[in-house]
Order: sequence, then structure tokens, then C-alpha cells
Amino acid sequence: MGQIMSMAGEPDTAREEKEYVMGLEKGLAVVEAFGIARGPLTLSQAAEITGHTKAAVRRSLLTLCKLGYATQDGRQFRLAPRSLRLGHAYVASDPLTKVAQPILEMTSERTKESASIAVLDAQDSVFVARSTHRRSLSSGLGIGVRLPAYASATGRVLLAEQPVAQVEFMLNRMSRPALTPRTRTGMREILREIALVRTRGYAISDEELELGLRSVAVPIRNGRGELVAAMSLSVATSRMTRDQLVDKLVPELDAARRTFAALL
Repeated sequence: MGQIMSMAGEPDTAREEKEYVMGLEKGLAVVEAFGIARGPLTLSQAAEITGHTKAAVRRSLLTLCKLGYATQDGRQFRLAPRSLRLGHAYVASDPLTKVAQPILEMTSERTKESASIAVLDAQDSVFVARSTHRRSLSSGLGIGVRLPAYASATGRVLLAEQPVAQVEFMLNRMSRPALTPRTRTGMREILREIALVRTRGYAISDEELELGLRSVAVPIRNGRGELVAAMSLSVATSRMTRDQLVDKLVPELDAARRTFAALL
């Protein structure tokens, strides 16, 4: 069969390639490289992380510097405060994050635990909103933090919405390191945990990301029943057993997701 033609008589694939801006792709890859490195980058380091040539990376970095998104100090480059605009643009424009914060704060205040909203980005569960109670065990977790989907409660909730074959394909391609002695890394046991989400409506990560920390998460849906995110509550193991986690926190999460459904 021939290629599908666009309305302009041009093959769709060719039209997409013509409209694709390779320079933008390289620039964004360089920005993301700073997050991977968790610090300043040299030209060589940025090229190694992105897989682009030094010449291409140099052009991207110098452009970012000229626009105020990065700074240069000798051989090292750093992101500038202006780069925060990129993340804020998502938070400020997304309907989910606009309604999430008051719901998270209310839930956190009632439970005295930290509440988070996360979405799936490739193989990670990414926090897009969070309310941290003063008793929180993991103060380092904030908006933009990425957790591996295979080991996090929010990640398992988000993966449960995907076709099983697609989840298996993703798990096969990704590294699944044991972050703690309790992290589930085997394909079968991870798929079993994801399957449990579909039957019981929530996911648990029990000291799989951090020793001494338990988390439970539920799906957040809009008024049409479409999955838009996952919401979690985290608690220190010293304060709550696994059974107490389910008995006390799942009803709070259920109440929150009903509120989300009414507002989204």
C-alpha cells in the first residue's frame, strides 16, 4: 500500500520530518543533561550525556548563555535561575497542578503525612505537585523529582493503566537496580504488583525506594474517568504498619480522588 498522504498531498512522515526542529531537540537535551549530572557540565561531559557532537553541544550551550538560561565559568557551564521558567510554565499552565495544591495540603494536614501528585514520563514517575508535612521523613523530595516507575507506588499506579505488553516491553528495556534490600526488581514480581493495582485500586511501595519509608498511591481521574495522575501519601515505618497504611490512608486518598474527579 502507498504512503498515507496529508491534505497538502505530502506524505505525513515527510511533513513531520520537515517540521521537526533538530536544533531545538539538541538544546532541550543539553538542558536535561544538567539534571542527569546534578551539577555543572563541561562541553565534553554534556556531549557524552546527550550523545551529540561537541560542536552541536557548544552551539546549544552558547545559545542558552546568550538567552540567559545558562552561565559559563571557564570550562564549566551551569543553568541560570531563568531556566526555572521552563518548569514553571508547565506547573502554571497544567489544569491538574492548578487544582492539586489545595487538595494535597488539605489531605496532608488531615493525615499529618506528605502528599504528592505524579505523572508518568517515560520510565519515571515525576512529582508535579507536593505538600510536605513537618513530620516528613524524606524532605529531599520535591516538585520535579523523578522516581523509577517499577519501584514507586505512584509509578505502579500509572503503569497499571498501560497495556500489559507495553509494560513488559518497557521493563525489559530499562535498568531495574535494587535501591534498597527490599526493592522488587524481578519482572514477574513487578508485574504482579502492577496487576494488584487493577484489582484493589491502590499500590504500595514498602521500603523499596528508601528504608524506613512506606508509600501508598491511588489513580486520579477526571470527570470522564480518564487517568491523569497518581496521588500518594508517604509515612515512616516507625509510625504506621503496612495494614495501618491501608486502613488509615487509603480512605483519605479515595476522598481526595473524588474531589479531583469533580474538579477536572
